[in-house]
Amino acid sequence: MGRRWDTPEARRALFCELVSWDSRTLSEGERLFAQRLETKLRDMPYFSQHPDRVGLHDAGLGRHAVTALYRHPDADETVVLISHFDTVQTDEYGSLQALSTLPEELTAKLHEWKHTLHKEARADLESGEYLFGRGTMDMKAGLTAHLALVEQAIGEKWPVNLLLLTVPDEEVNSAGMRAAVDVLTDLERKHGLSYSLFLNGEPSFTQEPGDTKEYIYSGTIGKIMPAALFYGKETHVGEPLQGLTANYIASYLTQQMEFSALFEETAYGEKTPLPMSLYQRDLKDQYSTQTPYRAAALYNVFLYKRTAADVMERFEQTARDAASACNTAYRELCRRNGVGGIGEVSVCRYEQLVAHADEKLGADAVRKLKEDAIAKAGSDEREQSFAVADRLMIECQELAPAIVLLYAPPYYPAVNSTEDPLVRQAVTLMQETARTLGSELGQVHYFNGICDLSYVNYTDDGDGWQAYERNTPVWGDTYSIPFEGMKQLQAPVLNIGPLGRDAHQRTERLHIDSAFRRLPIMLETLIRELFINKK
Repeated sequence: MGRRWDTPEARRALFCELVSWDSRTLSEGERLFAQRLETKLRDMPYFSQHPDRVGLHDAGLGRHAVTALYRHPDADETVVLISHFDTVQTDEYGSLQALSTLPEELTAKLHEWKHTLHKEARADLESGEYLFGRGTMDMKAGLTAHLALVEQAIGEKWPVNLLLLTVPDEEVNSAGMRAAVDVLTDLERKHGLSYSLFLNGEPSFTQEPGDTKEYIYSGTIGKIMPAALFYGKETHVGEPLQGLTANYIASYLTQQMEFSALFEETAYGEKTPLPMSLYQRDLKDQYSTQTPYRAAALYNVFLYKRTAADVMERFEQTARDAASACNTAYRELCRRNGVGGIGEVSVCRYEQLVAHADEKLGADAVRKLKEDAIAKAGSDEREQSFAVADRLMIECQELAPAIVLLYAPPYYPAVNSTEDPLVRQAVTLMQETARTLGSELGQVHYFNGICDLSYVNYTDDGDGWQAYERNTPVWGDTYSIPFEGMKQLQAPVLNIGPLGRDAHQRTERLHIDSAFRRLPIMLETLIRELFINKK
């Protein structure tokens, strides 16, 4: 039986089939995708002969990661091909939602709707060079290229090993990749592999409006979410100065956190985006004239070099500055109104709150409070995190008014391989290859779209990660990161994917020639020159 995906047209057809398998995160389609892909892999003669080299691996909630290993009998060097198959939701497509996972049909239909598209999207549609739809750019084209590459390696008996890994849940918590860490270490041991490169297939993002370059990424940005529970003092709205609203306290911290340069990092001439609040709200669940005395806020911080410990130190500094400003304003308010007030807002880390609760209530009682809070909060780990801290503060109101600092999932450590000799060679090779194919390939040192490469090649030699464990209320219950396993996966990272535009938007689209002609040639060249024809 010959190769099925050895032409641009065949790869385009495979891609459209994969996109049609609607796999929105936390949907039934996401659960079914792994089984469908497993069936397609097992239809390949090589995997029929080696059934133990295809596997489904539990990623929670009925979802599975998929692995497929092409193993050459005389090779140890192994390239891990990483992708994800879940997508974000499709509500923004409106009346075209039924076509959102049918790229050929949606692209054709959009010609009737092109007046609704922004200028760049309309021009791309009229050019005929793009396919539109959910999952086109992010990121089933990457998986398509990896499948075709594995098939080619099998057919031509390449003397290097390729391990395909595709996972669910990248768009929310990366449960798929976190579960895959142990899978990778187990497969390495079981099959006698030596991981040489972790190669992701996320798409090439434009760096600014009108940018036509494609990019190769020698690292991936990190992301962490400092959060705060604000606990004030309840009162009747008719007696405002007998209490202190949590919203009043929260406003000071959010003002300090938004756009704070204290969290900005620079490396290789690139800068992390400034921190932003992802939400801020009080925890009242119904209307009443009792003032809101508990509130929560969640902030997004991007990372290059800093650890969770580094960020918590800066977060605590910011919170203390915010509390000081709040206390100064509150004291002046009380002085003008001739009241004593309820005291000054203090700042503590979640780990300090737990230590206080353990001493006051006993560790067993605290454990039970945490379990009950998580059970009642639903399935969202961020809601669970606030629920745990809230429950403990209710039992420890002597600490109020207070700002409790914590971390909420997910956490993506930053990874960078720019200085690795193999990666430097790969970047030069890919740029030269791109030029022969009629495109220009720039280098970005930190992929800014956030990706699953964060969970390999972990290099924190200190205890920076322990600050995350100690201050994440759901750690070890509903969320964890396999830091020790990640340390074992010591190979450089690289991301090469197709050109796309407008990820997570109604105008998400994929460049056809980039995805189905240029990218496969570049990946083949990369593997041949670095692992087969190397001198």
